[in-house]
Amino acid sequence: MEQQPVPERRPVGDLGPGGGTGPALDRRAELSEFLRSRRARLKPEDVGLPDFGRHRRVPGLRREELAQLAGVSVAYYTRLEQGNGQNVSGEVLGAIASALRLTDAEQAHLTHLAKPKRHRKKPSARQQRVRGTLCHLLDTMDGVPAYVVGRRSEILAWNRMAAAVFGDWSQLPPQERNWARLVFLDPEYRELFLEWDQKASDIVSYLRMDAGCHPDDPRLSALIGELSVKSEEFRRLWARHDVKEKSHGVKRLHHPLVGELSLSFETFALPDDAEQSVVAYHAEPGSASAEALRLLASWGTDATRAGTSASGRK
Repeated sequence: MEQQPVPERRPVGDLGPGGGTGPALDRRAELSEFLRSRRARLKPEDVGLPDFGRHRRVPGLRREELAQLAGVSVAYYTRLEQGNGQNVSGEVLGAIASALRLTDAEQAHLTHLAKPKRHRKKPSARQQRVRGTLCHLLDTMDGVPAYVVGRRSEILAWNRMAAAVFGDWSQLPPQERNWARLVFLDPEYRELFLEWDQKASDIVSYLRMDAGCHPDDPRLSALIGELSVKSEEFRRLWARHDVKEKSHGVKRLHHPLVGELSLSFETFALPDDAEQSVVAYHAEPGSASAEALRLLASWGTDATRAGTSASGRK
């Protein structure tokens, strides 16, 4: 098949006025619910406490048990779990995080909720833009699907191979270039990701982390509200209060042209903007997936059109 030139389609940055806004998240309620959810997942035997077999009205550790483990008074911990964390010290938060067996991401989330940083201006007012040199770098990554993702799971820029694999996002309105919207509201992406449940869980965990850092972002609140109304799966996952930072792993896809793909991915936070990350995918050398990526690269615009159909866009 003759290879055709592919036009550059790498939109940069802003959702524009169509992105929508909503009320800010209640940080105190988020702190309270997060602590309760982490306490509920632990049993006395998990943390070395005796279990006398008494009936527990709620699952997990009691407040007094957690306070004992953290070395604080029950009254102090109760106030914190009720959302009153203004004067809590870093040492106390660390002790509570240790008692709750929090991961690094969960401890960071707890700190963001209990001791929020003061932003000079609301994060929603600042447009997300990708440096031109970074867009050029994406273009040079032949055979490597790569894109830039920013706040609120927004897809900010991508290369030709990313369009061939995931769909040509330039065909979407700017406010729909968003992983959370695509995964939960576009049924074609449920078919694209063979392990859709894991992808959905990851997306929600990333949004939770974002919400902890920026609870006053009305556009993020609007996105969460819309997804909660339109997706039962999103509501269920959001209620779990799980948090996770973007890292690395493997995604299994079903592509309309080349069939099943098994791609490893790596996430690189930008040194000058920690809210933007480059995500790059690659296949094991000599594997069927590597050959499939080579075919997609050689097919040019035909592969991009097929990738676009994977997102339900013609």
